[in-house]
Amino acid sequence: MLEPNNKCFLISAFSIFFFTFVGEFGEVCSGPIKLPGKREFPVAIKTLKVGYTDKQRKDFLGEASIMGQFDHPNIIHLEGVVTKSKPVMIVTEYMENGSLDTFLKKNDGQFTVIQLVGMLRGIASGMKYLSDMGYVHRDLAARNILINSNLVCKVSDFGLSRVLEDDPEAAYTTRGGKIPIRWTAPEAIAFRKFTSASDVWSYGIVMWEVMSYGERPYWEMTNQDVIKAVEEGYRLPSPMDCPAALYQLMLDCWQKDRNSRPKFEEIVSMLDKLIRNPSSLKTLVNSSNR
Repeated sequence: MLEPNNKCFLISAFSIFFFTFVGEFGEVCSGPIKLPGKREFPVAIKTLKVGYTDKQRKDFLGEASIMGQFDHPNIIHLEGVVTKSKPVMIVTEYMENGSLDTFLKKNDGQFTVIQLVGMLRGIASGMKYLSDMGYVHRDLAARNILINSNLVCKVSDFGLSRVLEDDPEAAYTTRGGKIPIRWTAPEAIAFRKFTSASDVWSYGIVMWEVMSYGERPYWEMTNQDVIKAVEEGYRLPSPMDCPAALYQLMLDCWQKDRNSRPKFEEIVSMLDKLIRNPSSLKTLVNSSNR
């Protein structure tokens, strides 16, 4: 058993699972956990598939080791890792409402603009923290954001995260591997160069997903069509009833020149200003321009 941040825990019997679904590595369940001196509380339990390879085990535990370094209210919190028993488990805080994209689809049109901007602000705050830590997520998308019963959004799924070198201009270059085309910046697709600026591009797509209540970016276009269209200057149109200030921020995130995109610090500041001045969200994108 590993104890991230010197936390030792005992896992109580998983007699009742609240939910189970199959992910990339294996099943994700929820169950109660009992920490010494604390009350029992619910956690999410990610397990490794039966018959896993050494590489899959290394990748699985690698995600946990990345998560264990983070401590921020908008980053999913790692409770611990179980390695001495089978299945191998990653234990994290339990997020009652699950993934953000599914949650928004189920609750289409049910939130105020301020509530949606609050969700976006939380995601941006988590990404600012990661950026300040020198991490690039590489797979920022609404499906990889978890949301709790208080509508607090937390960045999760660090399977594609990579640490950058000290050089602020350094970019992590991948060797092959899957890239989530619809969420990925043009330079990351073309040259496999991932930076905080490419995460900002992805954040713009997440903004679009949130304001459209989980609609699929670029709809039924093929990945190749998306690559070609974006390269030629096409950008997603404004979601229905989207404040002009938010759509402008999306467009800023989608600047072709990565150096022209806002930093996450600027995005958080901008969203804070909008939240403090709700009247600034009343001007909607002109429908004739959509």
